[in-house]
Amino acid sequence: MNRTFELVKTAYELSQLTPTGEPQVAMAGRSNVGKSSLINCLAQRKGLAKTSSTPGKTQSVNFFQINPGGYTLVDLPGYGYARRSQAERAKWGQLIEHFLTKNSGLKAVALLIDVRVPPQKSDLELVAWLRHAGIRILPVLTKCDKVNQREASARQREWRDLLGGAATPICFSSVTGQGRETLWKALDALAAQTPVETERPDEPTDLANPANTAS
Repeated sequence: MNRTFELVKTAYELSQLTPTGEPQVAMAGRSNVGKSSLINCLAQRKGLAKTSSTPGKTQSVNFFQINPGGYTLVDLPGYGYARRSQAERAKWGQLIEHFLTKNSGLKAVALLIDVRVPPQKSDLELVAWLRHAGIRILPVLTKCDKVNQREASARQREWRDLLGGAATPICFSSVTGQGRETLWKALDALAAQTPVETERPDEPTDLANPANTAS
């Protein structure tokens, strides 16, 4: 299926994150996990999302309208990169937290994980936070062209177990296109689902902690 992928909004401040009931799926991951490359691969457009060899390139919340499908894919700032000021990291943490907790249209978060790296504290903290908030998690292993099948399968099993068997991560490569159609099908399916009615965390402070969040 051919899809159009249009950047419709960029938010740098809390005041720019206006509430919407339209279906949205967010993408989150550590800095340098390959999120921008993944977005460009999905769209089959180089340069749609800015890529860089320096972690921390994404400093805003970016909204991409997906058609057909009628939903928005939301690119969140990366986390886990310390070479930014505490003020910057706190600001981006507040943006992420506000988006996740004040957004009735959010259907799921695609958690991007570097297949080469063991589970990191920041990833596990985000998983715990999302599960407590009742937000669906779609795990995606990036850079799968850089490992062999046995290594990728082992990482899939590891994360499936950490997620309590709720989902098996999709193996993705922006270089070869591996997993592209599988990921599209998963995103489309999640965007079409009815939100789960659950209680939001009273004090979701971890995401705004400058020690845990970065661009």
